[in-house]
Amino acid sequence: MSLSIKGKLSRKLSVESGTSKAGKEWKKQSFLVDTGEQYNPEVCFQLFGEDKIQMLNSHQEGDQVEVSFNLSSREYNGRYFHNIDAWRIETLAAGSSSENKMPEAPSFENSDNPDDDLPF
Repeated sequence: MSLSIKGKLSRKLSVESGTSKAGKEWKKQSFLVDTGEQYNPEVCFQLFGEDKIQMLNSHQEGDQVEVSFNLSSREYNGRYFHNIDAWRIETLAAGSSSENKMPEAPSFENSDNPDDDLPF
């Protein structure tokens, strides 16, 4: 199953780092995408690992993006915690949006010949 969301990259949060129980260094960075929806328009994604964090560096706040992601849940002490892990971020072309817009109908100029009523 492939999940993705389109919206505006509204904020990049600071990089967090630490050391795992096994002694390995880790880094993660979160970022917000504003979908423009009426209710709960912002979605917070996380990037885990240096290579994933580098993807975010090529995007600026305010860019229109499409984010592909995975959802995961885990249980701890009877409570469930969820992650939204981004694995691809693409810049959308300027002017593209999630709305489907119909192109304008072509205009036809009237001919000087009154017998010619065809528009072509």
